[in-house]
Amino acid sequence: MHRLLSAEQDKLLRQERNLLESLQVTLARLGAPEEDIDLIRQSLNQLDEMFLLVIVGEFNAGKSAVINALLGERFLAEGVVPTTSQLHLLRYGHTMEKTINEQGIIVFNLPVEWLREVNLVDTPGANAVIRQHEAITEHFVPRSDLVLFVTSADRPYSESERTFLERIRKWGKKIVVILNKFDLLETDPEREQVLDFVRKNGQTLLGVEPQIFPVSARLALKAKQTGKDEGPAWIESRFSALEEFILHTLDSTERVRLKLENPLGVAGKLVAKYKDVIEERQSLLRSDFQTLDTIEEQINLYQADMRRDFQYQSSRVDNVLYEMMERGDTYFEETLRINRIFDLANSEKLRGEFERKVIADTSRQIEQHVNELIDWLIDKDYRQWQSVMDFINRRASQHAERMVGQVTGDFEFNRQKLLQSVGRSAREVVDTYDRETESQKLAQEMQKAIMQTTAVEAGALGLGALLVAVLHTPLLDITGILGASAVAVLGLYVLPYRRSRIKIDLRERINELRGRLDAALMRQFEAELNQSVHRIHDAIAPYTRFVRLEREKLEMLEASLREAEQQLVQMRNTIGEIR
Repeated sequence: MHRLLSAEQDKLLRQERNLLESLQVTLARLGAPEEDIDLIRQSLNQLDEMFLLVIVGEFNAGKSAVINALLGERFLAEGVVPTTSQLHLLRYGHTMEKTINEQGIIVFNLPVEWLREVNLVDTPGANAVIRQHEAITEHFVPRSDLVLFVTSADRPYSESERTFLERIRKWGKKIVVILNKFDLLETDPEREQVLDFVRKNGQTLLGVEPQIFPVSARLALKAKQTGKDEGPAWIESRFSALEEFILHTLDSTERVRLKLENPLGVAGKLVAKYKDVIEERQSLLRSDFQTLDTIEEQINLYQADMRRDFQYQSSRVDNVLYEMMERGDTYFEETLRINRIFDLANSEKLRGEFERKVIADTSRQIEQHVNELIDWLIDKDYRQWQSVMDFINRRASQHAERMVGQVTGDFEFNRQKLLQSVGRSAREVVDTYDRETESQKLAQEMQKAIMQTTAVEAGALGLGALLVAVLHTPLLDITGILGASAVAVLGLYVLPYRRSRIKIDLRERINELRGRLDAALMRQFEAELNQSVHRIHDAIAPYTRFVRLEREKLEMLEASLREAEQQLVQMRNTIGEIR
């Protein structure tokens, strides 16, 4: 091929080769099936091959007769039943020779001068009984530089021909229509009617008005074999126009133009196909991002609900302490009186009475509410995991029903695998969630937090003993007031003042205790809430990374296809200007 090109044409060929190689890489990154990658590979090879002319049509349209008329001899068998059951490749040879290559194609080497720069392929009929012949033909058509479509004047554009034309049109090939057996039409009106039908339907099927050659291959071959290619039979065959087109109009420049144009048709079809694939995957990824957004919204709502509900849960502990504060006020009002001056001197009695009436069962109530808070936190955490698992599983099943058979390859396999992985991770957490163990663990952490933030030297004291230790100072104040002055002075001046100060001191200490308890509970609650959210994020992290990276990859590949599309347009325009 290179030896037939000018320097400018050779430069254009190299640009086209670079474009096809770049497209091949893009398709490979998209996980395109091997047959599509092979089409690009064939197109690259095609650029180095001889000009390829492919004859297609139904078996009884006269394809072999047209080829024989072009060659001037009956090299191929003709008949009313399928005679071309295999692909025939006709090329130049010094002597006539017939072989079968490793692909099962029958190769004819013929001493026909115009075959020096053109290879000719005869294909099985589009309506052949053996369907694999059609598959072979469709595999060969993308490699062609020009397609000669042969249809019969007595039944143009049969159903199988129309279907076949629609298929090969997708490859962007230049198609020339040969209307054979034109001699069967006896009147000019009849001929004009058929030509008009072929022209209009050809434009509908091909998208452009085709070049049409009405011929009689039978008469043309007869004229050539009898040496009367200037006689009435030759004129009536109308074959000279077709022969002029193939042997002279298709000169080296025109063949180069077609040679360079045809791989662009294959590339254009694949670009359009994989732009749709990218759009489909991006559409699916958009739903994946919606899935992740939905999960994130659920997590945010979960956290907001938990923080709001925690205020209610922790307020029950506050209420216990407020009740203890009220009991303390009542107790000191009743106890710090002059008529109980001797009771105030008995510190052990006073301590016991204070613990019994003021502290009472405060520690038990606090522990009960803390345990209820723990149960609530564990239950909410469990339900949130269950909710995520159910949502992911529904997402995976909806996807399977909607997308099976549409988006394939590694993209779909990896995506489905990750969706299943997220659901499986959630299921494992739910299934292994030992609520009793988790509750005990959380209770220990909560108790530790409370003890550490309430009293530095509380050590291993229980919550009840801790309350006594914290509230011990007001008791000392009570039992120490007797040595201050006389009883009368106590009754008139000191005792009311002391009672007021002790009540204030008790309130301050309880409020301080309440603040520290609230802070301890809040810190532990936030730690558990964050840990729950992190577990969910960790579980869906592979899926999240896949969706994000796949979107970036698709955006890059989409840009590559858009650039290839622009280059295809520019290259077609440049090739069209070849003279």
